[in-house]
Amino acid sequence: MAPKQRVYQVWKGSNKFIFGGRLIFGPDARSLLITLLLILVPVIIFCVFVARHLRHQFSSYDSGYAILVVAILFTFLVLMLLFLTSSRDPGIIPRNSHPPEEEFRYESVDGGGGRQTPSLQFPRTKDVIVNGHTIRVKYCETCMLYRPPRCSHCSICNNCVERFDHHCPWVGQCIGLRNYRYFFLFVSSATLLCIYVFSISAYYIKVRVDNYDGTVWKAMKESPASVILMAYCFISLWFVGGLTGFHLYLIGTNQTTYENFRYRADSRNNVFNQGCLGNFLEVFCTKVKPSRNNFRAFVQEEVRRPPVPVTPREHELDDLDGDRRPKVEDDLDIGEDLLKISQRRNIEELDEDIRSRGSNGPPHNTSEPDSILSLDHRAPTIRSDARRSSWEKNESLEIAQQVLADSNVTESRSYLTTSGNVPTRAGRSL
Repeated sequence: MAPKQRVYQVWKGSNKFIFGGRLIFGPDARSLLITLLLILVPVIIFCVFVARHLRHQFSSYDSGYAILVVAILFTFLVLMLLFLTSSRDPGIIPRNSHPPEEEFRYESVDGGGGRQTPSLQFPRTKDVIVNGHTIRVKYCETCMLYRPPRCSHCSICNNCVERFDHHCPWVGQCIGLRNYRYFFLFVSSATLLCIYVFSISAYYIKVRVDNYDGTVWKAMKESPASVILMAYCFISLWFVGGLTGFHLYLIGTNQTTYENFRYRADSRNNVFNQGCLGNFLEVFCTKVKPSRNNFRAFVQEEVRRPPVPVTPREHELDDLDGDRRPKVEDDLDIGEDLLKISQRRNIEELDEDIRSRGSNGPPHNTSEPDSILSLDHRAPTIRSDARRSSWEKNESLEIAQQVLADSNVTESRSYLTTSGNVPTRAGRSL
């Protein structure tokens, strides 16, 4: 017996798991290494070439150690927020194994020739009420579910994420409902770290100018690390600082990056806006919702769902979809029934005409009714031959059509006419 698998082992998304499914990352988790280098390398240079020389530059002899300690603690905070952002479930909605059957509906579709065929229809959107306003949500073909409001499907992670903001390649993870708070804190703390390193590096150049009675240019030549750190932090501030300001605006207006870029030109009324203070409280002071997924749980065997109950609108669909006799055999049966009806009708009419003429009439010719009756023996043969092979079914269908054509001819009213004193038989085709 094969060992049971856990959810993360059969996960259909593009995520990567480590430590037995305890940590979840995006498919581009390797970009985290670049982000770590961009943070750690400048901080190490700062601690070695700048902060170390400022340990004894203040009135209190050892107070300069605070600069080194603050830099280390600040860096640790940034790395911890980065880890919380990239290694946790951003708000993934578990995908369904079946479409929601309660949303199925059956409609008649023109199948050609005026024939209405029942067809299974599935609505791609539906309306929900949010804060007294109607919001249209879409159906996700991949996850087979209706996305909740503000949810979107990430094409990189291949998951539907609640309150989807964007997929950040620098953290290698989607940003959604459960990690947006940590993402903003990471970006804002990285901004503050850049400002801190830039400021202390500039202060160190000033200390060298004051202590050695030199110029700024000479101090910069004697401490190139400070110059490099200032240039690096200045450039980084354009990115992380600008990102922090942009997300402050989004939080204040209760928008996501996805909504801002997609619906900016639509001038839609934001039904989620609770006011600036309420929006900030929603992001930073509400409890983070627990994950909808237990990645370490064992996969449960899927229970077969009962068939959808048949409604009066579905009777025709049930007849079409059921395991019925092949269409060739049905056509042959219909042809046999029509043939027998026509035979019975012609024989009865001939008998009635003979009785009406009296017993003095000449005996009628029974060869044609006999030949008609002989056709009755051919139909079962055709039907039995139709069941032998697919090739014989097609051939039998052609014979059945010929039999139907013959039956239409024999179904024409037969009657007796008299020409002079000699009764004759004549037929009129319908």
